[in-house]
Amino acid sequence: MISSLALILLCAVLVAVGVYLILERSLSRIVLGIASLSNGINIVFLIAGGHSGEPSFVGSAETDDMADPLAQAMMLTSIVITLALTGFLLAMAYRSWQLRDNDEVRDDLEDRLVALRAAQAEAREERETDLSEVAAQFHDDVDDESEEELHERTAKSRAVKNAISRSPVATSVEPSSVIKKISPQEITAGKESE
Repeated sequence: MISSLALILLCAVLVAVGVYLILERSLSRIVLGIASLSNGINIVFLIAGGHSGEPSFVGSAETDDMADPLAQAMMLTSIVITLALTGFLLAMAYRSWQLRDNDEVRDDLEDRLVALRAAQAEAREERETDLSEVAAQFHDDVDDESEEELHERTAKSRAVKNAISRSPVATSVEPSSVIKKISPQEITAGKESE
């Protein structure tokens, strides 16, 4: 069984062009890609079917001279499926053209939400990693102190806070005495002098 190199190259080109066109966002290009891909697959079936021969009817020829009927059946099935898929995609492209004046496939709202949730989860993980690193640094500083030093430092900070709150300076200053009240006459006099 010797296959033609031209058929193998034709099959590779058709499949490559079909895959490229299917990955586009325009429905008309997707239809052309499906047609090209299916023709490439049919050529693969043709190559896999072996040599051409006599029709495969019982009693019409020797068994060795007959063509492989399985490859022919697979090609016929592939043609029917491609025809149905092409008709469906053409109807979708026509309807899309009627509604939006183009046949481009848009992103679904759910696709956008999934992408947004993934980005938020990634950002949350980065923040948690940063916070855990900072917490680990402070935790190491606290572990170096003994419990007595920690209690001592806490008691000193409480004493300083209490002293500040009881200070006569802190209690004698009222916010209203700090802010100067300006009458409307002073405001108009200031504007006239400018």
